[in-house]
Amino acid sequence: MADSLNSEQSNTEGVSELSFLPMTAADLDSVLAIEAVSHIHPWTKGNFSDSLAAGHWAYCVRPQLADEVKGSYLDPDILWAYCILFPAVDELHLLNITVSPKLRRLGIGVKMMNAIEGVAAQQNMPRIILEVRPSNESALQLYQSLGYEQIGLRKNYYPVDSVYGVREDALVLAKSIKLEA
Repeated sequence: MADSLNSEQSNTEGVSELSFLPMTAADLDSVLAIEAVSHIHPWTKGNFSDSLAAGHWAYCVRPQLADEVKGSYLDPDILWAYCILFPAVDELHLLNITVSPKLRRLGIGVKMMNAIEGVAAQQNMPRIILEVRPSNESALQLYQSLGYEQIGLRKNYYPVDSVYGVREDALVLAKSIKLEA
């Protein structure tokens, strides 16, 4: 199991290096606060608790302690982002990745995806797969810029949208990860 991820990317637009720490039940209130304002159909506390209990790789992303500025977004007590990964035999399934709305477009998502790809390589998993809403244009653009390609479509995958009253499909994206020989 991957105990921690490392972000080895250089600073992007002044963003601190990231610390990926295993998510615990104590993190769930902070996680849920970001989840609630980030998604049309946010995960519940039960969804996160179930993932932790199932042994999914769950990480909280915070600034590194070396960059600490208490009371600011460089306070390591402030949650920047999180992700939930499901390791299968020969692929890593990205179940949830979310950056705090106030910290988007600073390169954090790119750093997180690069670190996740590094873990897949370390764990000899040759592929990462994920689902994304076609309407989530910023996420779709990020994944495509990182080399993810559509491999499928899950019809009516997401719950009914309260505004339009319809279910939304999910695009299934994948990326092959280069493994050391």
